[in-house]
Amino acid sequence: MKRKIIWDTHAKEYLKRSLQYIKQDSPQNAEIVKDEIKSLIRKIPDQPERYPADKYRVNNTGNYRAFELYHFRISYFINDTEIRIIRIRHTKEKPQGY
Repeated sequence: MKRKIIWDTHAKEYLKRSLQYIKQDSPQNAEIVKDEIKSLIRKIPDQPERYPADKYRVNNTGNYRAFELYHFRISYFINDTEIRIIRIRHTKEKPQGY
């Protein structure tokens, strides 16, 4: 059974605002960033443990994973039925544990 991808509201809104900012300078680059981030996220259910454990997650048992693309850090949570996109942050922002 393939796990379902669910986006937390905060992660979705952060990506949307970031893409709007990029679009001001380059609509083409905003579309490229959006397409590639979403493409990688769609591939996560095929191999959920592909990316390393999220080093900013406090007491992470391995269910929280993260990857970076185009200076964005995408964090997600894996359980038996779903993959939840929980956080998207720009890599230039101060790292925060959660």
